[in-house]
Amino acid sequence: AQSQINTAMKFNYKLQRLCGASYGTPAATGSGILSSSSKGSNIVFTSDGNNVLSPVGNRIQVLDLLHHSCRTLPIEARSNIRRIALSPNDDRLLIVVDVNSYAMLINYHRGVILHRFKFKRTVRVMKFSPDGSKFAVSFGKGVQVWNTPGIRREFAPMVLHRKYTGLVGDVTTLDWSSDSTVLIAGGKDCQARVWTVDTVKDYEPWTLIGHKKPLVGVHFEDRQKTLAERHQFFTDDGNTGSTLAGKLVARCYTVSEDGAICTRECRKEIENTDDSGDNKSSLDLLGNDAVDFFSGSSGGNAANKTSAQDTLTDQAHELVKGRWGTTSRHYFSTNSNSQSVVSTSYSSTHSLLVVGFSNGLFGLYELPSMSNIHTLSLSHSTIGTVSINPSAEWLAFGCPKTQQLLIWEWRSETYILKQSGHAYGMRCLAYSPDGIVVATGGEDGTVKMWNSHSGFCYVTLPKSHTAAVTAVEFANSTVVLSASLDGTVRAHDLHRYRNFKTYTSDIPCQFISMAVDKSGEVVCAGSAEPFRVCVWSVQTGKLTDVLTGHVGPVSALEFHPVRGTLASASWDGTVKVWDLYKSNSVPETFENSADVVCLAFRPDGNEICTGTIRGLLRFWNVEDGNLICEIDGQKDIKGGRKFNDRMTSDNNSSSRYFTSIAYSADGTCLLAGGNSKYVCIYEISQQILLKKFQVSFNRSLDGVLDELNSKNLADGGAVDDEHDSADENDFSSHLPGAQRADDGSRKSRVEVLTMQVAFSPTGREWSTVSTEGLHVYSLDDDMIFDPLALTEAVTPAAVQTNLREGKYGMALLMSLHLNEFALVKAVIEDTPYESIGLVVKSIGRQHLGQLTQFLSKCMEDSPHVEYYLQWCLELLQTHGVYMEKNRGKYLRSFRALFRVVQSRYADLKTICDDNKYSLQFLESQANLLL
Repeated sequence: AQSQINTAMKFNYKLQRLCGASYGTPAATGSGILSSSSKGSNIVFTSDGNNVLSPVGNRIQVLDLLHHSCRTLPIEARSNIRRIALSPNDDRLLIVVDVNSYAMLINYHRGVILHRFKFKRTVRVMKFSPDGSKFAVSFGKGVQVWNTPGIRREFAPMVLHRKYTGLVGDVTTLDWSSDSTVLIAGGKDCQARVWTVDTVKDYEPWTLIGHKKPLVGVHFEDRQKTLAERHQFFTDDGNTGSTLAGKLVARCYTVSEDGAICTRECRKEIENTDDSGDNKSSLDLLGNDAVDFFSGSSGGNAANKTSAQDTLTDQAHELVKGRWGTTSRHYFSTNSNSQSVVSTSYSSTHSLLVVGFSNGLFGLYELPSMSNIHTLSLSHSTIGTVSINPSAEWLAFGCPKTQQLLIWEWRSETYILKQSGHAYGMRCLAYSPDGIVVATGGEDGTVKMWNSHSGFCYVTLPKSHTAAVTAVEFANSTVVLSASLDGTVRAHDLHRYRNFKTYTSDIPCQFISMAVDKSGEVVCAGSAEPFRVCVWSVQTGKLTDVLTGHVGPVSALEFHPVRGTLASASWDGTVKVWDLYKSNSVPETFENSADVVCLAFRPDGNEICTGTIRGLLRFWNVEDGNLICEIDGQKDIKGGRKFNDRMTSDNNSSSRYFTSIAYSADGTCLLAGGNSKYVCIYEISQQILLKKFQVSFNRSLDGVLDELNSKNLADGGAVDDEHDSADENDFSSHLPGAQRADDGSRKSRVEVLTMQVAFSPTGREWSTVSTEGLHVYSLDDDMIFDPLALTEAVTPAAVQTNLREGKYGMALLMSLHLNEFALVKAVIEDTPYESIGLVVKSIGRQHLGQLTQFLSKCMEDSPHVEYYLQWCLELLQTHGVYMEKNRGKYLRSFRALFRVVQSRYADLKTICDDNKYSLQFLESQANLLL
């Protein structure tokens, strides 16, 4: 039964988070695709302002700013995401639109896709109304308003309310009035147009002109602020001191690319109130009610409308017979050629405007006075999107070119969050011994450290490599080593975050593989040319030995888990095992029929696995050198068809082999990934494929689809239907060398690849490095059901009955049989402190691993630290000897418990130190007062 549970757990890995990028399209897939004028996707705050939704490729990252954690929603768009919108007030509905105008309706809280559909045209902007009843999307030169669907699945949930036209250029920005009755949109024709959402009698849409460049932002002022200002400064002629005459009805702001912001006001002449006017007014109100009734608007009801009750009249009816005019014009910069406005965001309740510029500057202004509160340089690249949270405390900025996400608190002038990935993509990874930290190396020559719990990068080590990092390894918990194509291996101190040792070869070479022994005293690196392995002492930094014998690049290195032997794989088709502590020893050679690109030792060291370019996984006995078995993975790893391929995916052998393999903690399974979209898990003893994971369904990447659409195939090859640029499609002829019709730019798509795979030391998760970043797959225990000794009497009600009767041991056994986390946690925490020892003694050996896993999971976020430490102490004192004898069986669960205890110790240590110094300060201050 326990083996059945373990087998089920191997199927239960799910994508927990995507590290390496917090915003935009990852560098490896987006730098050559997005045009210079593309602003990337937008960033959205939740209604409470504590979470940020940030699109990354075709996925959405949810960043919890209070708990400093990150998770990835379990949904994927067809292609890179262009726009997202979250329903206000309740955050129940999320709408995602990709670069090809395919949209998804998502239940945000549950992460379930409710409906898929496609807009007919490119969606450049999308926004929900403040009351959440409708949402507006740009539709070419017009705007479409749709009724917001419910959270239940429906056959046709999308109902179009109305389409609004009148602009000459494509719509680039829009906004709603605070009461959701008026809509304003601006476009590339340098104009803005104001519509009423529902038909209003005698209203004619207004076009606001006066800009010289396309509009990037239009914003309505909050209606309550407008009414408050009107009542405060109301004069006999209805003016508020403005150059425009009449009663102030509405105010909005329009921002253009050249840095000009115009304040627009709508004013209405005060009508004379005489007898004939009263009769005419009553007739008009009755006419308005009739129009509102047939148009579906709720702005009518003449009995409740009086001239003194402004708040009962919606803004749409107040705009009737009003006149719009420009009251002021301001400029953000005197030199519009050096910087242009790219993005804006406005908080109507706090009257704050955030502006992002093309040179990396942002400005915070208070409207309508246009007083500058802050101006700060955040990046050297364009700030593609800005957002302000509902409380107007935090500002979010996204830079699509550098994939930077920044959260800024403007009052304290501090960063809440600052994340960016590797500049040109990620290449390699390594887990720390405790499994908490993940080190990654990138094509840009940098090494980043990631917290596997939160998913955030907490330090980027000072750049010391001048070429791509090809391998990273932990010598111990405080030292990480990195090998690079620049011919150096560097050791980094994780306490001071500096490079304290540099290991070089006696002749120039490029290192493509690296390995560190278990003691952390010896480091080895294999080179591409000349074909040799260099061995250094970590402490002294001296080159102690050079291993020669391969006649091809050394593609992989790994030390024996127990002994001091080193295994090296090469493109010459051999794997050699060297004994570094014996001089003049002849290496043992394992012959393969093709180039060897990866190898791995089983955790006990008795078996070694090699992978060749023919898709074969070979398993060898280390002691006698005999071949144990083979697994042919060509059909399992086979990728999709690339865009420029002149053959089907079945006939393409370039992606039909594994480039990285890793054993599970118990040594029964093998994780393998290669030059395709799949990662495979094999059961070694039965030589069967347990499960295949597809790392990405993003059609903006190459090699995702197995078959290309036949309508896009022409005589010269495939015709690209992916329009990732935010601009209109250019149908002019592109001739090589032509300067007028061709700017020389070319577009290419990067293939989805898996560079490296690795299991966490805890066995609870595994990670893979792809062109999108670091994918972390974790184990979901809630889906595992253990039927061992399960009878009709074992029910949640029976567990609660045993708890009330004081039979805590029996209640814990029943809850472990049911294997429900909430139930097990309730039983553990209801057990009295003095009864913990007796309950632990009643647990059988078959449940030790399961109980250890539950303890680690419960302790992770529980405030009862001492209580759970007592559980751990009693468990080790009672069953420690048995667990030590069967360490392979309980190693994964014990490492998970150790990681949690170490994490809680670090947290408590910090809190105690802070309180200690605070108490010393208070004591010293009290002595001074005395």
